[in-house]
Amino acid sequence: MLPFRSSSSKRFDRLILPYMKGMYIFAYRLTGQKQDAEDLVQDVVVKLYPKLDELENVQQPQPWLNRVLYRHFVDLTRKQSSQREISVSTLVAAESQTAFIESLGEASPDASAGIDQTRIGDTVKRLLNTLPPDQRTLLLLHDADGWRQEDIAMVLDVPVGTIKSRLHRSRAFMRERLKKQMEPFEKQQREG
Repeated sequence: MLPFRSSSSKRFDRLILPYMKGMYIFAYRLTGQKQDAEDLVQDVVVKLYPKLDELENVQQPQPWLNRVLYRHFVDLTRKQSSQREISVSTLVAAESQTAFIESLGEASPDASAGIDQTRIGDTVKRLLNTLPPDQRTLLLLHDADGWRQEDIAMVLDVPVGTIKSRLHRSRAFMRERLKKQMEPFEKQQREG
């Protein structure tokens, strides 16, 4: 730290530093890559520094900061996609989904005792990559990271009912596709 820091720098640090880890985790969930997450958080912090007075008046800093981070991510994604095409899988890389995939195996070990866990993990990873980025991120935030629906709704600035319906659709899609992937033959084809 610099010995001659201004009082506004110290105030800014007191307001932001307690939330940096949460911002980074959220940014990593959005980008799927360490370097991109760090860049995203840094961009947001630099943008917020001149808005110190506004930041001091925020009642719930973590959701507010995550909303700013999310909007900045969306803006960057739109700007990049207008400059060049981005594949869906690059928006949220497979590496960021590892914890979520591993948690599926831990959730019900006896239910999957006879099934090859590697096959399930690969299938889930592949299916997650077929979801649109917003649905994939929503599933990972809620089901893997444990975010409450209300917090996600606040960050994304949509009603909680919208979050519930999107979660339901995403889970239904994953469930149906996983069932088809893991059981390639229809019941009647197996019996006949």
